[in-house]
Amino acid sequence: MAPVVAPWVLAMLAVLAVLLAVFAARRLRGPSLAERMTLGTLRALALLLVIACLLRPAVIVSRAVPQRNVLAILVDDSRSMRIADADSTRRVDAARRVFADSAALVRRLSERFALRFFRFSATATPLTDRAAWSATGTRTDLATSLESVRQELADVPLAGVVVVSDGADNTASDLEPPLLGYRVRRVPLYTVGVGTERFARDIAVDRVSLPRSVLEGGAAVADVTLGVRGFDGVDVKLTVEADGRVVHQETTTLRDKREAVSVPLRIPPLPKGTHLIRVIATPLAGEAILENNEAQGVLRVRPGREKVLYLDGEPRPEFAFLRRAVAEDSALQLVAILRSAEGKYLRLGVDDSLDLSSGFPVRRAELFRYRAVVLGNIEAAFFSGDQLRMLADFVSQRGGGLLMLGGRGTLGEGGYAGTPVDEVLPFALQASGSDPSFAELAVRPTAAGVGQPMLQLAATRMANQARWAALPPASTVNRLGPLRPGATLWLEGMPAGGGPARPVFATQRYGRGISAVLALQDSWLWRMDPKAPLEDMAHATFWRQTLRGLLDEVPDRVEVATIPERVGPGELVTVRARVADETFGDVNDASVVVTVTPPIGEPYDLTLDRVPREEGTYLGRFTATDAGPYSLATAARRFTDTTFAAPQILLADTLGVDMERAELRTPLLRQIAEETGGRYYPLADAEKLVDDVQLTESGITVRDARDLWDAPIVFFALLALLVAEWGLRRRWGLS
Repeated sequence: MAPVVAPWVLAMLAVLAVLLAVFAARRLRGPSLAERMTLGTLRALALLLVIACLLRPAVIVSRAVPQRNVLAILVDDSRSMRIADADSTRRVDAARRVFADSAALVRRLSERFALRFFRFSATATPLTDRAAWSATGTRTDLATSLESVRQELADVPLAGVVVVSDGADNTASDLEPPLLGYRVRRVPLYTVGVGTERFARDIAVDRVSLPRSVLEGGAAVADVTLGVRGFDGVDVKLTVEADGRVVHQETTTLRDKREAVSVPLRIPPLPKGTHLIRVIATPLAGEAILENNEAQGVLRVRPGREKVLYLDGEPRPEFAFLRRAVAEDSALQLVAILRSAEGKYLRLGVDDSLDLSSGFPVRRAELFRYRAVVLGNIEAAFFSGDQLRMLADFVSQRGGGLLMLGGRGTLGEGGYAGTPVDEVLPFALQASGSDPSFAELAVRPTAAGVGQPMLQLAATRMANQARWAALPPASTVNRLGPLRPGATLWLEGMPAGGGPARPVFATQRYGRGISAVLALQDSWLWRMDPKAPLEDMAHATFWRQTLRGLLDEVPDRVEVATIPERVGPGELVTVRARVADETFGDVNDASVVVTVTPPIGEPYDLTLDRVPREEGTYLGRFTATDAGPYSLATAARRFTDTTFAAPQILLADTLGVDMERAELRTPLLRQIAEETGGRYYPLADAEKLVDDVQLTESGITVRDARDLWDAPIVFFALLALLVAEWGLRRRWGLS
């Protein structure tokens, strides 16, 4: 509505009213300045309120036209909705009562909207029969489900989307793209949270991290993460099963009220092939749920022999004892180049007489055939600039392992500071100085190194620490710089003459590979310990495990991964392959075929398509229809060359990942609502949806204008101001 008079006239009247109120207050006699200011303010506010009413203000409200808009209701159908923490009722049952056809909330919503129900777990599907809402999904993927609903309802007037969930999203999907799509359409999302935000008492095996593969004959370490709620100072028994057979048991004590506890569990050597690893936490009294007390993964034990190239500037005991230590490990092939004189080399462990006949490789393809390189007491000047860069690329691009040993002619003392090799090492090297750096060290694992697989010399943690403490001292002549960010120090040494601990052994991931420094020149003294029995294997065990540690994460020319790593029956699986040539450069013109062998039925071929914007990358998808293991055999063909990937196993299990971190995630649900203009409600307050959702600006709406100037509250406000001024005047004795 138009104002009674022009706005500029009202503005002048407002200024005049304020001036008159101030002038009248100043002419009062008797009262103090504060009293005059109070009376003037009350009169000015009364005059301004009258002038504001002359503008005839109104509020514009957007309302959905009844029965002309769709309201989508998206209900969580994943297994976490079976948890009975909603007033001792299963989450799905509590939510089903509120959103049943006969429920008051649904009846009121259906009076204004055409309701469309969907259920979701890994994705969203229409829900025509509310009885089918059974909470059987093995995964919660909010991003994919929201996008699916948005596309399904792209051509209808959509007033809003109601999401009924515990928010226990356990995928890596990005929520921003689907939320952006809703914001563009101006469709609000209203979220209803079901469940409790924090379990009172619960133990969960949140994650079992296994190495991508382990070399045959070697033990593996499963890094198990426990989620802890309400337990402290109690013992938890953890059991490791391989293919249904118990291979390890360990008890850990929960301390310091930590809510996330990491426990490394040793898996003894297993036969070559693929093994199902299951970690089970024995239930404790009073746990909220038991379904999350176990988790599983797949461990591939690959056969040897894998080549390690060793280079030393002189024959010395360190190499002789190292070679003897790994000689009985059939999975390792140690190929050595020892400089015996200027321009003369001794080659050991080569496959034929032509291998390394010219010394250290000068071509990338020749060097990249090896999976790890060990540099002994060899100076940087031995290499050409191209060879130094090739060594750095061996780590960063090929993904190999590089280990540098201590000695007078290596590391900083050997002139490597400032070279490409220096860039990849876990320590920043320093140029050799005049300060003496020789020291005898009692070598011990650091706090981080106590559970490191490479450093396990005994079966239990206490026995391992005791064995390290009993080793004789070894010496170092190298002064190392600071540890680089991202590197981890595993071993340190206490000088025999006292002083601060010196770093001994560290590793770091660099590019696709791993680099390591062992700053000792005579670890062979551990084998010559007169106090140790003749059959003592500490030295041999250390070197075998160290070399195996360098090899465990080294990629092949064809690498295959499945996304996600763990699925449930009926879920879509993405197979991702990366193909490289003999120099580990990306290959974009290969034909990549994966032979999928399901648990039930005949094998079939899946052709992967090239990903245009990702060099050397190929993608394909299939559905894991049945529960059980899926075997993936991948072959990449280019011209007449065929390269096979290591076989992969994908496990489709009915438990899935949905019980991991299954507490109500209010912050996530609130974020979804706020970013799209909606609101978040606890399940108990879901009735408030009716009033809020009908004020939507999306879909087919009408705009109502409601006058404010003649509202009762305006009259009462004006009356209150006038009465207040009159009362104060009477109180202060003014007319």
